[in-house]
Amino acid sequence: MSAIDTETVLKIEQLNRSYVRALDGKDMQGWLATFDSTGSYICISEENERRGFPIAYMLDDCYARLQDRILQVEEIQDDSIEHYQPRHFTQFIDAEALGGGRYRAETNFSVNYTPADTGRMAILATGRYIDEVLINGEAKYIQRKAVVDTNVLPRYIAYPI
Repeated sequence: MSAIDTETVLKIEQLNRSYVRALDGKDMQGWLATFDSTGSYICISEENERRGFPIAYMLDDCYARLQDRILQVEEIQDDSIEHYQPRHFTQFIDAEALGGGRYRAETNFSVNYTPADTGRMAILATGRYIDEVLINGEAKYIQRKAVVDTNVLPRYIAYPI
């Protein structure tokens, strides 16, 4: 990727911090607020991404599906999932300008989780985010793709990675 100015990097990193803060705080409306009105979210294994297989853990390919994700987490599955505390750790790697206020960014992540019933922390997933970001004053995700390093996660994922 190519170098971009510091102000743009800071806006992209602030967007990522808002995303992480929302998920770690289980604030699904805050999570939704990080996306543009045309936004999408995909969580896919590295192997499926590399091979071009459109099989994903989560495939919220439009803003309406992002809204459905909130409904699923907060109402539909609320009493039927084993809740856990996620904790995200990220490392910004690079970004490049795509034109028209759009940027492609890459960030490594590691997500730990602590189930409410055991209190024992474990690693949920590691991988990288491949993002398309729109900066029009503030930064918003047009697409956030979480590419996890493995095909098998240690548990069912209730919240976006």
